[in-house]
Amino acid sequence: MALAAIKAERTLAELAKLFDVHPHQITVWKAQLQEGAAGVFGSGPAVAEAALAVDLKLLHAKIGELTLEQDFLSVALSKAGLLSAKR
Repeated sequence: MALAAIKAERTLAELAKLFDVHPHQITVWKAQLQEGAAGVFGSGPAVAEAALAVDLKLLHAKIGELTLEQDFLSVALSKAGLLSAKR
Protein backbone atom coordinates (compact mmCIF):
# COMPACT_ATOMS: atom_id res chain seq x y z
CA MET A 1 0.00 0.00 0.00
CA ALA A 2 2.84 2.39 0.84
CA LEU A 3 4.51 1.50 -2.45
CA ALA A 4 1.32 2.32 -4.30
CA ALA A 5 1.25 5.68 -2.52
CA ILE A 6 4.86 6.37 -3.52
CA LYS A 7 4.17 5.45 -7.14
CA ALA A 8 1.29 7.98 -7.12
CA GLU A 9 -0.60 6.13 -9.81
CA ARG A 10 -3.80 6.72 -7.79
CA THR A 11 -4.90 9.46 -5.47
CA LEU A 12 -4.72 9.09 -1.73
CA ALA A 13 -8.52 8.92 -1.57
CA GLU A 14 -8.61 6.14 -4.16
CA LEU A 15 -6.00 4.12 -2.28
CA ALA A 16 -7.85 4.62 1.00
CA LYS A 17 -11.05 3.34 -0.54
CA LEU A 18 -9.30 0.48 -2.32
CA PHE A 19 -7.49 -0.79 0.79
CA ASP A 20 -10.23 0.26 3.25
CA VAL A 21 -7.97 2.36 5.47
CA HIS A 22 -7.91 6.01 6.47
CA PRO A 23 -5.92 8.30 4.14
CA HIS A 24 -3.85 9.54 7.08
CA GLN A 25 -2.68 5.97 7.79
CA ILE A 26 -1.48 5.63 4.20
CA THR A 27 0.46 8.87 4.60
CA VAL A 28 2.10 7.59 7.79
CA TRP A 29 3.07 4.28 6.17
CA LYS A 30 4.43 6.09 3.12
CA ALA A 31 6.63 8.28 5.33
CA GLN A 32 7.87 5.25 7.28
CA LEU A 33 8.76 3.45 4.06
CA GLN A 34 10.63 6.45 2.71
CA GLU A 35 12.61 6.84 5.94
CA GLY A 36 13.41 3.13 6.27
CA ALA A 37 14.22 2.41 2.63
CA ALA A 38 17.44 4.42 2.79
CA GLY A 39 18.71 2.20 5.59
CA VAL A 40 18.13 -0.93 3.54
CA PHE A 41 20.16 0.21 0.56
CA GLY A 42 22.49 2.88 1.88
CA SER A 43 24.32 1.15 4.68
CA GLY A 44 26.72 -1.02 2.73
CA PRO A 45 28.39 -4.27 3.79
CA ALA A 46 29.94 -2.83 6.97
CA VAL A 47 26.58 -2.82 8.74
CA ALA A 48 25.80 -6.35 7.54
CA GLU A 49 29.08 -7.64 8.97
CA ALA A 50 28.48 -5.88 12.27
CA ALA A 51 24.97 -7.34 12.48
CA LEU A 52 26.33 -10.84 11.90
CA ALA A 53 29.18 -10.56 14.38
CA VAL A 54 28.91 -13.46 16.78
CA ASP A 55 30.82 -14.17 19.95
CA LEU A 56 32.50 -17.45 18.98
CA LYS A 57 33.89 -18.04 22.48
CA LEU A 58 30.37 -17.92 23.86
CA LEU A 59 29.11 -20.34 21.22
CA HIS A 60 31.98 -22.76 21.78
CA ALA A 61 31.37 -22.65 25.52
CA LYS A 62 27.68 -23.44 24.97
CA ILE A 63 28.55 -26.34 22.64
CA GLY A 64 30.93 -27.74 25.28
CA GLU A 65 28.29 -27.38 27.98
CA LEU A 66 25.66 -29.16 25.92
CA THR A 67 28.10 -31.93 25.00
CA LEU A 68 28.91 -32.54 28.66
CA GLU A 69 25.21 -32.63 29.55
CA GLN A 70 24.50 -35.08 26.74
CA ASP A 71 27.38 -37.36 27.77
CA PHE A 72 26.31 -37.26 31.42
CA LEU A 73 22.69 -38.05 30.61
CA SER A 74 23.68 -40.79 28.21
CA VAL A 75 25.79 -42.51 30.89
CA ALA A 76 23.14 -41.99 33.59
CA LEU A 77 20.34 -43.38 31.42
CA SER A 78 22.47 -46.34 30.37
CA LYS A 79 23.19 -47.20 34.00
CA ALA A 80 19.51 -46.91 34.83
CA GLY A 81 18.67 -49.25 31.96
CA LEU A 82 16.56 -46.65 30.20
CA LEU A 83 18.89 -46.18 27.25
CA SER A 84 19.64 -49.12 25.00
CA ALA A 85 23.13 -49.70 23.68
CA LYS A 86 21.73 -49.59 20.16
CA ARG A 87 20.94 -46.01 19.18
